Amino acid sequence: MRIAQIAPLWERVPPFRYGGVELIVSLLTDELVRRGHQVTLFASGDSITEARLKSVHLQALRLDETVKEPVIYEQMMLSQIYQRADQFDIIHSHVGYTVLPYCGFVKTPTVHTTHGIFTPDNEKIFRYFAEQPYISITDAQREPRLGLNYVHTVYNGIDTTAYTFQKKPNQPSYLAFVGRLSPEKGPEEAINIARAVGLPLKMAGKIDTVDQDYYNEKLKPLIDGEQIQYLGEVSHEEKVQLLGGAAVTLFPINWREPFGLVMIESMATGTPVIGMALGSVPEVIAHGKTGFVCETLEQMIAAVPEAVKLDRQTCRDYVLSRFSVKTMVDQYEWAYQKVLERRAFSRPKVVFGPYLADESA
Repeated sequence: MRIAQIAPLWERVPPFRYGGVELIVSLLTDELVRRGHQVTLFASGDSITEARLKSVHLQALRLDETVKEPVIYEQMMLSQIYQRADQFDIIHSHVGYTVLPYCGFVKTPTVHTTHGIFTPDNEKIFRYFAEQPYISITDAQREPRLGLNYVHTVYNGIDTTAYTFQKKPNQPSYLAFVGRLSPEKGPEEAINIARAVGLPLKMAGKIDTVDQDYYNEKLKPLIDGEQIQYLGEVSHEEKVQLLGGAAVTLFPINWREPFGLVMIESMATGTPVIGMALGSVPEVIAHGKTGFVCETLEQMIAAVPEAVKLDRQTCRDYVLSRFSVKTMVDQYEWAYQKVLERRAFSRPKVVFGPYLADESA
């Protein structure tokens, strides 16, 4: 099968450090190549891939201070892809709504993995192009009221060989938090949990420019370098060591997380996860087996001593059986075939939604 993979240009594929979407695109693309597919990856020019790489810019846009309007580069990339759409059997987009206006003008179907969340603004364009084939990364991510044409749910997978299993946590015990230091990820709540249970907390993750004031005002005064430690934006190897050595990983989110890779990364090392029951969390954590799904901060605090007792091999085995690259790519291949079968029995058309209705009628 001839497949085009469209990645965001903001980060390299795979990401140097932080970048969940880019990691998934990398794992998917390389595994598809290993399975004999002819894959072209459209991504930043510094990307590393087994596929044929095409790019409109030499490096990840985040690293180029001269780039002031990143959307321009994305539009250039999409234009190039759809000018040569007949070279592919299927196009797989990971860039969200920006690709939607192009899809109806070519015969080659585009399947869209929705990695993000729906907002009052972007849901208008998703609803307008509702008949496009979509793949959700969890069932919780879906918004039935939008009426989108979902083909399948495909859980994100990881290369489990890249996550060393640690039979026992490090001593002295500590809690881990890995993720962007932003309000929706719950770093302040993680600090409160650590203080409540009297355990050290090691935090790692990047601070986006938009979150710098939040970090300076809310988090920095709480980071004492002893009980509460901030390690910065760590490498993959450092992240694996941090997660594997922890007694428990905290995931106290304040938003409907579409997936949350850190949960399966932690469980792959053997470390159970305590998460807030929002978004994907109930689908990703096996409650009482690989961690705990909680409704309140008080429940998360109470769950810490219970989570420490959970079997770490069970956490690892759960990820191997449910969230491996093999499982993920098996599901994507099934979805591709389903999209192609549907296209064979229907005539491609441009879908006109309610927002272009003739109001004069």
